[in-house]
Amino acid sequence: FLYRYGYSSIGLNFFLGALVIQWATLVLAFLHSSHNETLELQLDNLLTADFAAAAVMITFGAVLGKVSPLQLLVIAFVEIMIFGVNEMIGVRELRAVDIGGSMFVHTFGAYFGLALTRMLAADTRGARHYGGSPKEGAVYHSDLFSLLGTLILWQYWPSFNSALGVGDQRHRAVINTYYSLAACVVVTFAVSCLFDKKGKFHMVEVQNASLAGGVAVGAAADFLLQPFGALLIGSAAALVSVFAFRYIQPHLQKYYHIHDTCGVHNLHGLPGIMGGLIAIIATATINSNKYGNSLYQVYPAMAPNNHTSEFLVINALGYGYSTGEGRNSAQQAGYQMAALVITLVIAIVGGTLTGLLLRLPIFKQPELFEDSENWHMAPGQPEVLAD
Repeated sequence: FLYRYGYSSIGLNFFLGALVIQWATLVLAFLHSSHNETLELQLDNLLTADFAAAAVMITFGAVLGKVSPLQLLVIAFVEIMIFGVNEMIGVRELRAVDIGGSMFVHTFGAYFGLALTRMLAADTRGARHYGGSPKEGAVYHSDLFSLLGTLILWQYWPSFNSALGVGDQRHRAVINTYYSLAACVVVTFAVSCLFDKKGKFHMVEVQNASLAGGVAVGAAADFLLQPFGALLIGSAAALVSVFAFRYIQPHLQKYYHIHDTCGVHNLHGLPGIMGGLIAIIATATINSNKYGNSLYQVYPAMAPNNHTSEFLVINALGYGYSTGEGRNSAQQAGYQMAALVITLVIAIVGGTLTGLLLRLPIFKQPELFEDSENWHMAPGQPEVLAD
């Protein structure tokens, strides 16, 4: 939607996505391996590398138009390593569940990016205020292309949330995400209109807030939420996201100098935290009888220890669950909370340190929201505008 930064918005996303998938495959495989000479490559490795790339793309959204391609490379390489450490802590050590990445992907990527853009705004080398640039705006056709991207994401989001699931897990994730997204779109249009003095829709809210339901339901996508639960989550996510676009984002920029180009805080940050909290509440109040044999599929750490008779019975019946820690629902909810808090801390600290790194004199400050600095422009393009 940045009319002078379309080449970079799409082109650099394309380049970074391809690069990060390869780098993440190596980093995540190393962190999760037993440090043998050979790293095993399976389908799950490809999926988790995709998720890692998504976190970097979310971060890119916060700093879009304000960093050079070289700085983006540094961000990508550093963030993936920090992302991998956080995921290792949350998934392997705490054994928290987050099938759709509400915490480990969306929350992490958003707050890493917000801390990063705050540090860049504090650059003492003649720091510029990012807001108010004449190039930080859209034209009719750029908004249409952005809305087309929203439609594609909306259509494929259920596959994102369900990719790591198996059996009933995957079915529930698809159904819950489907209904959450559907409710989110309806409420986004309604709230966008109600919040406007003239009763009109805001394109930036429709482009972004309509996807917040997919983020918010992510951590609990494979839970037994029931359709009405998924509808409520999607509706609440739309309300939170539109409110954040309308009121919180301008406040953060004015008083805290946090310039969020794409509004990742509103689409990924707050809905991601919301998703983490929903998973905590749903876990603490779980009715294990309703899950039947799939309970330990959703919560591997709640499976009995391999030294117990219950574990022997389960495996004798052929379910093939891996050994757990015998946690109860309250304990698992506590670990979910710990994973959310640790993710926020690591993301903010990591983004802050990366931002400080990018303020070193070796990095040139780019022209804000301007393609012509790095691309050959098509004939007939308008001249470069001064900030």
